[in-house]
Amino acid sequence: MDPNLVGKKILLLEAGSKNVMDKVPDTYSTRVSSISPGSATLLSGIGAWEHITKMRCKPYKKMQVWDACSDALITFDKENLQDEMAYIVENDIVVAALTKQLDSLSDNVQVKYMSKVVKYAWPMPHQAADSIPWVQVTLASGETVQTKLLIGADGPNSMVRRELGIPTVKWNYDQSAVVAVLHLSEPTENNVAWQRFLPTGPIAMLPLSDTESSLVWSTSHRLAEELLELDEESFVDAINSAFWSNENQSELIETAGSLFRGALSAIMPSAGSPRQLPPSVAGIGPKTRVMFPLGMGHASEYIRHRVALVGDAAHRVHPLAGQGANLGFGDVACLTQLLSQAAFNGKDLGAIQHLLEYETERQRHNLPMMAAIDLMKRLYSTNVAPVVLLRTFGLQATNMLPALKV
Repeated sequence: MDPNLVGKKILLLEAGSKNVMDKVPDTYSTRVSSISPGSATLLSGIGAWEHITKMRCKPYKKMQVWDACSDALITFDKENLQDEMAYIVENDIVVAALTKQLDSLSDNVQVKYMSKVVKYAWPMPHQAADSIPWVQVTLASGETVQTKLLIGADGPNSMVRRELGIPTVKWNYDQSAVVAVLHLSEPTENNVAWQRFLPTGPIAMLPLSDTESSLVWSTSHRLAEELLELDEESFVDAINSAFWSNENQSELIETAGSLFRGALSAIMPSAGSPRQLPPSVAGIGPKTRVMFPLGMGHASEYIRHRVALVGDAAHRVHPLAGQGANLGFGDVACLTQLLSQAAFNGKDLGAIQHLLEYETERQRHNLPMMAAIDLMKRLYSTNVAPVVLLRTFGLQATNMLPALKV
C-alpha cells in the first residue's frame, strides 16, 4: 500500500457477494480483459498480480490486425519478441485476486459485500451553516456512512454519476459482441492476439492457453442473434470463415494494394512484418456463447466536490482495441498518485484542487484514445471502395514504418 496513505481508512461498498476462488475452475470464463504491462504494474504494486499469475493468465507477444476487404495488415510486437505486449486474464480471476489481497489489508480496508446504496447527500463546495461537510451515503440496511472522498467505481450505469447530475455523452453502436471460449484444432504456442475487421464489425481471437482462445466477435444485433442460434459445428465454421475467407475482397482493391505495397518495399526493402495465419478452431466450450450490446459513453466531468469517477463510471469504449479495463486502471493509478501527494503535503483528500488535476490528466489521455477507437470502428464498418483503399494504404504504410505504430 502507498506509504502516504497507510493511515487512511477505506470502505469498499460491493453490491455482489464475496468472490472467493479456492481452486481455479477447470473451464475458462467468457469474460476476459487484455491487461497491459502498465496495468500489471499497478496490480503488482497492490499485491494482486502475484495471485493472478499463480492462478492463470496468458501473455501474448504479438498482435496481428488485418482487413477482410483487402490484404492489408499491421502487426504490433515488442522488439525481438522478448517482452510481453499484454496478458489475457479472465475477469473472474482479477476479481478473485483483488478479493484475496483485500483480506490481507483488513486494517486499512473494510469491505461491505451485498451493499446497496439508496441515497447520497452531497456537501456544498463552500461551507454553509446548514450543510454537511462530507459526502453522506445511506445504505438499504438503514446504515449511514460519511466520507471525505467518495470514489464512484460503479460502472457504466453509475448511480454516483447520475445522482450528481453529471451529463454523459453516449451512443449505442447498433452492435453486439458475441463471446465464447474456443478449442483450437491443435496445440500451438498461441502467443499472438488476432483481430480481423469484417464489414459487419471486428472479430478477435485472444489466447487463453496452448489449446484454447477467447472469441470477441462484434457484429450487428441480428447477426449476433443468428450466431447464438447456430449449432456448434455451424458456429465453428462461421468463425473459421470469418478469419480465413476472402469473399469480401475485390480485384481492384487487391491490385491497388499490391502496387502500393510494392512501391513501399522498393523504398524500404527490409521494412514491414510478414503475415501469419491464425489457428483454426475445432470447437467451443460448453455454454460459453453469450452476447452483450456495445456502446460508447463519456462523462463531461470526472469530479465534483469530494467525489471522483473512475473506470466505466467515467468512460465506456468499444472492445475492438481491448483498452476498457486499462483505461480504468490508468484512472486508478493517476488518482492514487495525486492523493498520495496530497496526503504527503497534509492536504484534504477531498479538496477540489488535486481532483481537478486528476480530471485534467485523465481526460487528456482518455479522450484521444476514445476518439481513435471510435474512428477506427467507423472507418472499418464499410466496404465502400474509396474508404477501403484509403484504409488499405494507411495500414500498409503504418506497417512499413515502425515509428508510426508507437
